[in-house]
Amino acid sequence: MGREVVAGVTTFLTMSYIVVVNPGILSTPGTGIPFSGALTATVLVCFTMTLLMGVYARLPFGVAPGMGLNAFFAYTIIINGGVPWPVALGIIFWAGVLFLVVSATPLRERTAMAIPASLRSATAAGIGLLLTFIGLQSAGFVAANPATIVGVGPLDHRALLTLVGLLICVRLQRNHNPFAYLASIGVVTACAWAGGWVTAPASWFSAPDFSSVFLKLDVWGALKWSLAPAMVTVLMTDLFDSLSTFIGVAQAGNLVDERGEPRNLCEGLLVDAVATLGAGLFGSSSGTAFVESIAGIRMGGRTGWTTVVTAFCFLPCLLIGPIAAAIPPYATASVLILVGVSMFQSVTRISFDRLEVAVPAFATMILIPLTFSITQGILWGFILHASLHALVGRGRDVSAPAWALAAVSIALLVIEHVH
Repeated sequence: MGREVVAGVTTFLTMSYIVVVNPGILSTPGTGIPFSGALTATVLVCFTMTLLMGVYARLPFGVAPGMGLNAFFAYTIIINGGVPWPVALGIIFWAGVLFLVVSATPLRERTAMAIPASLRSATAAGIGLLLTFIGLQSAGFVAANPATIVGVGPLDHRALLTLVGLLICVRLQRNHNPFAYLASIGVVTACAWAGGWVTAPASWFSAPDFSSVFLKLDVWGALKWSLAPAMVTVLMTDLFDSLSTFIGVAQAGNLVDERGEPRNLCEGLLVDAVATLGAGLFGSSSGTAFVESIAGIRMGGRTGWTTVVTAFCFLPCLLIGPIAAAIPPYATASVLILVGVSMFQSVTRISFDRLEVAVPAFATMILIPLTFSITQGILWGFILHASLHALVGRGRDVSAPAWALAAVSIALLVIEHVH
């Protein structure tokens, strides 16, 4: 039991950065979401869904709002898409409902198998590029340029402090220190307060904000044909992100059954689906199992008790609103960059020696950051994968479900264009 407690605390420390980073992304100027409400929603997702993962699925996986989907929610759906945030929360809710239906039926495996491995890897790499770009913007390395769209920023104190944070992160992560992200955010924030660039909080603690975004979703407003592409994107991204996390971490931590399959996979996916649905109710982007859970598993976590400990570690975070609000955006820039680096590593699993594989994967990967839309990357990836395989005479290598995904992608793009 002592080992499970140590493992649970370790998992919390490695993923606790999300308590600051997620509200910062969701409350980006232009979304209209208050930071305090986003913070409360983030902690509620982390606590309730991590606890459910431990009690119901009996797995040592922490659950929190997923990186990448939070950027998609804030930048693509709300800011670029012009969707009001209550409607955007409704999209998350219905994606969770669909995810729950898929997870409870054999459709789960069929849908997962229909997504080509190259496109899964390309999507992860593309999201990594998007997160890195957001981090570089926050740090001031990249700024708007009327001639070239983007260009070099002013390279002021934000860039300098981001470099300091990055050095701290890299050094501590090389030593497998669970405080890597927290230490980086803490040092940069302290330097910003000391330098007078950001005002320190007048009070350190406050009551949770249950009035601004909690249960404020517009369920029926999200049921529009024009919003279907965004809903399907959340569903598909959630599905293969969850599957890859469960499969990858289970293999790395030897949490497999006698057939070599991840333990309690069905129960874990159901919790993941409820985490997406619940996130829409709480006022956050989709919740999902965190790959950082491997840190706790390596410390000896093997059962749901690890996750129960992790869940209760999140509860005090409901009270740190003033502290979190006083953390400047560039304090989390190094975290976004390093998360982007870790996600971009999946590009090594893409075979670039065949153009019918390379072009759809590259299009998916590059369209995500350039359009600020995971939707565009995924949909065009599906279409190009099927059409190029047919063009070079390899149409039979494309499964029937993959052809169906390509057809659905065309329909969704047409609907998006018409509306």
